[in-house]
Amino acid sequence: MTTDIQKTEMKPNPVNKLKKKLSFSSLPYKKQKIIISILFLMVPVVLLTVFTYLPAISMAGYSFTDWDGISKTRNFIGLKNYKTIFSDIKYFEPMFVSIYYFIASFVQIGLAVVVAYLVSFGCRASNFFKSVYFFPSLINSVAISFIFIFFFQPGSTLDTVLNSIGLGGLVKYWLKDPNIINVSMASVSVWRYVGYNIVMFSAAMASISPDIIEAARVDGANKFQQLRHIVLPGISTILGLQLFLSITGALSAFETPYIMTGGGNGSMTFIIQTVKYAFQNHRVGLASAMAMILLAMCIIITTIQKLIFRNKEA
Repeated sequence: MTTDIQKTEMKPNPVNKLKKKLSFSSLPYKKQKIIISILFLMVPVVLLTVFTYLPAISMAGYSFTDWDGISKTRNFIGLKNYKTIFSDIKYFEPMFVSIYYFIASFVQIGLAVVVAYLVSFGCRASNFFKSVYFFPSLINSVAISFIFIFFFQPGSTLDTVLNSIGLGGLVKYWLKDPNIINVSMASVSVWRYVGYNIVMFSAAMASISPDIIEAARVDGANKFQQLRHIVLPGISTILGLQLFLSITGALSAFETPYIMTGGGNGSMTFIIQTVKYAFQNHRVGLASAMAMILLAMCIIITTIQKLIFRNKEA
């Protein structure tokens, strides 16, 4: 009798056996690694889907309606919003403002490449300089905007500096003169992002062996030739990425000009115009169509840029 009881107690419980079989620790290491990777990847995928892709799909749908953003009725009007935009040049006039930011993007890329090259090769305190240059990228857009509002005020910092060095004749109404306001806005963009580009290019240049640079110098190559024939080909991938981000950023400039000028005095960008049509004029359908056009432009620019870099690599 005692033996039968002991045998019954020693008999494994099928439920516990199933739990052990399905437990995470019982899985092979490779499967555990795959599951953990999928779980970690699911977080950004879910966030991107909820806060980026789904709103973008909804926006595409709104562009075919006359929705005002408030009422529950959304009448389907087909391509009317797109016809309205393409039939009147006034909707594309803010695109001319983007030219200033477009030029500024090339200025900041050029400055960043040169400074990164000087800092990466032959500079003892390179980490210190990288930290100093990168600092503006850490400052919030709102804070930067208020800093430069004060900087460009009549009689403030910039005017004082120009007067002190005998260049008082160059003093302008930096944020009121339509002829100079976009140059002021674009210069803020250069100041903010050039440090970020310097750090990115410096990281890319770290993969280039100093021995190659030294060998080129011994062979008689000057700094410009080293930069052109060794450094630029070595950082072509990151250069293409930063160029794409700068160009798309030029098309979608919003925070700084909106906070500093509200889009007034000829500083209105395409994004500011879109926001005003959506939330001030209550024409969400039309604004959504504008946003879709901007998205299409960014996709076209990206495609052209990829083709150019692909042909160069070939």
